[in-house]
Amino acid sequence: MSATAIRRTVLAASAVSLALLATACGGGEQGGEDKEAKGGSTSEKSAAKALTAAELEKLVVAKGDVEGHKITVPGKDDVFEPGSVSVDRAECEPVAQVLSALPASKPASSVQRLVVQEPEAAKKDMPSMEELAEMTEEEAEQATLDSLDITKTMASLWSYEADGAEQTLATLREAGKKCAGGFSMTIDGEKQQVSKVSEEKLSAGEDAVAWTVATKTGATPAETKVVVFRQGTTLAGFSSFNIAAVTRGEAFEQPTAVIEAQAAKLG
Repeated sequence: MSATAIRRTVLAASAVSLALLATACGGGEQGGEDKEAKGGSTSEKSAAKALTAAELEKLVVAKGDVEGHKITVPGKDDVFEPGSVSVDRAECEPVAQVLSALPASKPASSVQRLVVQEPEAAKKDMPSMEELAEMTEEEAEQATLDSLDITKTMASLWSYEADGAEQTLATLREAGKKCAGGFSMTIDGEKQQVSKVSEEKLSAGEDAVAWTVATKTGATPAETKVVVFRQGTTLAGFSSFNIAAVTRGEAFEQPTAVIEAQAAKLG
């Protein structure tokens, strides 16, 4: 399967679950010192600077950061261009954007990495044509699925000026609530139906949302795991897909190791 086919399968067939995970704010009015300790004063937020692309390059997950995973710079066929995603309900656009590994608003800088899981069970190469010819249809299908039983994640860092990251995450959270029942989206001219946005539990960074996005392309259902967390002026986004799990109709886990590694690098 080509990188383009995998990318389009990933983003065409996604099942979303929205996890509304906010950092605890505490009850009642707090003193100015406590407010600054929790989130910084208004003036501090206004003065907060976005990280540059060069700074993000040093902070994004890299080769050797996540055991059992291959991390590379994505190629042109691995990503969608800005403006290639549209929705039938404007309030659902933020969900569609991050599902497609695009930022929900306009960051000052960004970087991306393609992270591919390489578990022992998945270290089976795709069978050759000769090998497939010697198998029964069921054996060939099983062997092919075994070779695809890996989770692929597009990991992104988006940095914003002032409180842009905080505001963008709040917008994502609200969009997840409004669009939990689904919406229609078009990616590169291909129409898909998001059937559900469901809650996932996740704790990362200073604040986070996490979803399982369920989609249908024709009669074929699929799921994509989507996570976005904030650290300072930067959002870390993850859109993950497992071809074998989707084909078998099985659930798969969030890429916890990737998320934790990225959170550690962002501090």
